Amino acid sequence: MAYKRKVYDAGSSEPFKISRTKVDVFSECQRCSYLDLRLGVSRPSMPSFTLNNAVDELFKREFDIHREAGTVHPILRQYGVEAVPFKDERMDEWRDALRRGIGTHHTPSGFYVRGGIDDVWVRPNGELLIVDYKATSKAEGPNSVDHLYDSYKKQMEVYQWLFKQNGFKVSPVGYFVYANARQDDSINAFDAKLDFDINLIAYTGDDSWVEPLLMEMKEVLSSDTIPPVGTSFGGKPCEHCLYREAAGKAFKELHAGSQKKETVSKKVVSSTKKKKDAHTETLFN
Repeated sequence: MAYKRKVYDAGSSEPFKISRTKVDVFSECQRCSYLDLRLGVSRPSMPSFTLNNAVDELFKREFDIHREAGTVHPILRQYGVEAVPFKDERMDEWRDALRRGIGTHHTPSGFYVRGGIDDVWVRPNGELLIVDYKATSKAEGPNSVDHLYDSYKKQMEVYQWLFKQNGFKVSPVGYFVYANARQDDSINAFDAKLDFDINLIAYTGDDSWVEPLLMEMKEVLSSDTIPPVGTSFGGKPCEHCLYREAAGKAFKELHAGSQKKETVSKKVVSSTKKKKDAHTETLFN
């Protein structure tokens, strides 16, 4: 029996689960979100960024050492951040983006929103700092808020909102631990290793958009009207929507051509049969 993914049902009283990524998709392109959550046709999955995942995992192990010891990580001391990694028995659960994460039931919209974080730090006054690890390789590594993509900022703000909804005191300031693999002229060989520059970027988030967006999601998904094409990276029309439209048009033209050929073929066969029937009638009459 084929597996059918659960889709949004406006008439259901059960909370509908959406991930932080699904919120991102809706903010980018409502049509893609509608196809995914309402009709069950999701975007193609992206390849896994295994090197980035490796950097994330090593960062987690490194900060976990200081979490267990209750000590200040060197990068926090370097940037003058008065905090230590937050120690909580739910940390592994919060980090599990695929199955668990941290979540909340937003009653007005009926959505259960969840997301998996990279890390959480805590200030002496008990205020939490949401932390996200990033890795890249550029000639000039990201070192300021101006170098952050809007999607990264929204990601941080959703995490801040989720922790607030779970009763935590959360600072509007979050941090991106950014690792940039160096590729400058001073490096002459790979030598089976990558050298990274690590920067800490503070970002002051504003999660006031999250709840209005969830209510808009509810309105769009409850409607039978297909939303317009959204935007993709760089502000251009959504490439997923453009691909679907181009593929549909190509298939439609191919089908129309096949139908035309089939119609012509039937007419030829019919004409030939009539000629044969006429010839046979002439022979036996």
